[in-house]
Amino acid sequence: MEHVRDLSLLPKAHLHLHFTGSMRPSTLLELADKYGVRLPDALTADEPPKLRATDERGWFRFQRLYDAARSCLREPDDIRRLVREAAEEDVRDGSGWLEIQVDPTSYAPLLGGMIPAVEIILDAVDAASRETGLGMRVLIAANRMKHPLDARTLARLAVRYADRGIVGFGLSNDERRGMARDFDRAFAIAREGGLLAAPHGGELTGPSSVRDCLDDLHASRIGHGVRAAEDPRLLKRLADRQITCEVCPASNVALGVYQRPEDVPLRTLFEAGVPMALGADDPLLFGSRLAAQYEIAREHHAFTDEELAELARQSVRGSAAPADVQEKLLGGIDHWLTS
Repeated sequence: MEHVRDLSLLPKAHLHLHFTGSMRPSTLLELADKYGVRLPDALTADEPPKLRATDERGWFRFQRLYDAARSCLREPDDIRRLVREAAEEDVRDGSGWLEIQVDPTSYAPLLGGMIPAVEIILDAVDAASRETGLGMRVLIAANRMKHPLDARTLARLAVRYADRGIVGFGLSNDERRGMARDFDRAFAIAREGGLLAAPHGGELTGPSSVRDCLDDLHASRIGHGVRAAEDPRLLKRLADRQITCEVCPASNVALGVYQRPEDVPLRTLFEAGVPMALGADDPLLFGSRLAAQYEIAREHHAFTDEELAELARQSVRGSAAPADVQEKLLGGIDHWLTS
């Protein structure tokens, strides 16, 4: 019988995980009870909610569920718990490095303001990293639905705390709203401050969204990027420049971007030479964490263990992890292949 290696033991980096979306369902229920929050039925069921975001109504429902979950994070202890548990789940899935993404404006009103919110989050990340041994850093993400001036404020704040664990600047929410170039100054501020640029693109809209991230925001990574598979010239551009796409297969299916796991173009990107970092996106809403994304590559796309190891290497190389951490993880990947 062929030896099947355990994917939860494969060392990897996790580059696409949203803050509230990393929460354990059991934790959400406890916090909702603690604060008397009545959650939508979709968040209290045993199964992940049925979602579809390919139209405005579906995206609004997804955001409503996310906002309901976020409303249960009200105190510093809640933030510390969420981050610690996210780290524990990542360690369980073989992650040696996690870059968690957060828009602090969403938490600031209940945590004493923007700067206290960022400091609470960074302190929580530092504590969780020490407690679990997981390397952890933060990406600050602006919201496409808000004014570009808000994004500039966030970019300056992110740069201010670059020496405290912020490594990148992102742009999230519905990519069908707002033009990437409207946020070019915010991304220039972030890049000039030494942060990597990792905007979302190429998920709900096609290849043009990825091109905008490259041309207008000078992205060094793309959140999702799967729709680049529809444009061979864009694939070559991504491959030539080694722009890592943070691909989230379970999320793509849950939101209706693709109908089935086998429809997600993992093979197309991989064989074109586009680096990928598989990510879980929002496990709270999509029902699967990091190792499950590698299971999708194995089960639905026939990735061999050697190819899965290469995916893990790509996630490490695309990360902001220090050289010694990358070297350790890459060595662990080689060891996994010989085990």
